[in-house]
Amino acid sequence: MQELSIYHQEFVAHLQGFVTAKQPENLYNPIHYILNLGGKRLRPILTLMTADVFSDDYSEAFQAALAVEVFHNFSLVHDDIMDDAPLRRGKQTVHEKWDINTGILSGDAMLILAYQLFEYYEPSKFQQLAKLFSKTAIEVCEGQQYDIDFETRDNVSIDEYLKMITYKTAVLVGAAMKMGAIVANANCEDAQRIYDFGLNLGIAFQLQDDYLDAFGDPETFGKQVGGDIIENKKTYLYLKTLEFLDEKDRVQLRHLFAIQPNDPTDKIEQVKAYFISSGADTATQEAIEMYTEKAFGELEKLPIEESKKEFLRSFGNTLMKRTV
Repeated sequence: MQELSIYHQEFVAHLQGFVTAKQPENLYNPIHYILNLGGKRLRPILTLMTADVFSDDYSEAFQAALAVEVFHNFSLVHDDIMDDAPLRRGKQTVHEKWDINTGILSGDAMLILAYQLFEYYEPSKFQQLAKLFSKTAIEVCEGQQYDIDFETRDNVSIDEYLKMITYKTAVLVGAAMKMGAIVANANCEDAQRIYDFGLNLGIAFQLQDDYLDAFGDPETFGKQVGGDIIENKKTYLYLKTLEFLDEKDRVQLRHLFAIQPNDPTDKIEQVKAYFISSGADTATQEAIEMYTEKAFGELEKLPIEESKKEFLRSFGNTLMKRTV
């Protein structure tokens, strides 16, 4: 197994061969722009890492890893349009730098390019990868729609929220890992186990993101702390707080999530106080730990070397102890 930094470096080098100049420029330049904005490259690293786990040779997994990254960035381009977001990773979003029509069309092209990357593989693997990719892509769209629907609903349940983050975030983590297993010729049972490992880790990752949004260190988090509170997002923290509060405080919390003050500082502090006093902050940390342990449970079922299990376990623990 390689250090994570090696997977990252080699993937970025491979990516540079993909983002070559093409015509028409106004279609391809936005694609090159979003792919070069950086980021953790977590999902393609997972594809390479999983291929290494099952075969000790991850070189065949670069095209699948690239497909995962292109699809992920396609979803970001369209998400930014829907959210009317001005910035992505500290830079102008595609639709702001160009225009909405260009963002839509370039995003559409990215989805097609992601599919094309599977053509590198022989027919049997192509079929498996494309089938998994199609399933994952429609689930991501469903998760995005659930997220949009929740903005105007006051009765979102915790189960519904968990389903939303599973589809919007976790399925792509699971699929990224399963693609690495498919490329490495893992059997169907082991490929599904590594998918379930990634799925549960993805749920834990998103819950951790929710937690850090409220309680992260502003110096390291990379986004405005309290952003979900400002936007009145019904996160796991918020829903757990509603569950634990008495009726009087529940009414007050709902009121806070119905207003948009010019200066949100007091609102953020009041909401965070409810998160803490209700015990929802602790419950969220416990949920993060539970899903992480579920992921590790799948790991134990895999017939791979103990050193590789330890590598994946260490990766999961690092992910859950992040501050960014």
